[in-house]
Amino acid sequence: MKKIEAPQPEQEREMSFLDHLEDLRWHLIRATLAVVIAAALAFLAKDFIFDVLLFGPSKGTFFSYDMLCRMSTFIGIDGGFCFDEMPFRIQSRTMGGQFSAHVWTSITAGFIVAFPYVIYEFWKFVAPAMHEHERKNAKGFIFITSILFFMGVLFGYYVITPLSINFLGKYQVSEVVFNDFDLSSYISLVRASVLASGLIFELPIVIYFLTKVGVVTPDFLRTYRKYALVIVLIISAVITPPDIVSQIIVAIPVLILYEVSIIISKIIYKRELKNLNKKGYDQQG
Repeated sequence: MKKIEAPQPEQEREMSFLDHLEDLRWHLIRATLAVVIAAALAFLAKDFIFDVLLFGPSKGTFFSYDMLCRMSTFIGIDGGFCFDEMPFRIQSRTMGGQFSAHVWTSITAGFIVAFPYVIYEFWKFVAPAMHEHERKNAKGFIFITSILFFMGVLFGYYVITPLSINFLGKYQVSEVVFNDFDLSSYISLVRASVLASGLIFELPIVIYFLTKVGVVTPDFLRTYRKYALVIVLIISAVITPPDIVSQIIVAIPVLILYEVSIIISKIIYKRELKNLNKKGYDQQG
């Protein structure tokens, strides 16, 4: 009598390349749908998104300016952050400028809000290719990745954006020239500051995966620490106004993230070596 084999679990079945593409397509569709839904909600919350969040850093009463004013006064520095009103105006000079800004800002907000779910879909796609113990060890992946991203977004919004707006908004080559910034230019600055910071704060996650696949090691990160410092300063110079104080303020948390990444790489590297030694011992036995 022929023995009937029990059906294999779905994740253990061999998938063809086209099956993987189909699976990836549905993960992308669900992630995109989540962003679209969040963007639609942001589109409806126009007053809060623009008047409170987006144009908040353009006002002298913004939280960051108040804190920076207090700090500069406390340490005895002439308070460049103590002011009542920014010396510039924001305007739209194209027919569809305001509507286009509304749409793209909503999409950006939708991506930020839906980021945890986007990461969740990414995780569901790559998890079947991992071993059971690897999935258990990485259970906090979605939570940690999301927390780091939101920390970066907040840092970009409350630190980088005010520093950039304060410097560029007050900068004049001549008193004859008045700053009238286009709406799209202002939004681009805020969006770039926020999203760039959010992605930079994912450095420990990137190092985690690069260490797992053997691309980097703790010794490599320590050896090239001085080069990393130069790269961090260059990135800080790109995403902040060209003054030393702003660049240092931005560089400090990135350098801390780099040091945290070295610790993470050390832990993962030791774990991978332990697993390799265990496999070699089992094969010999």
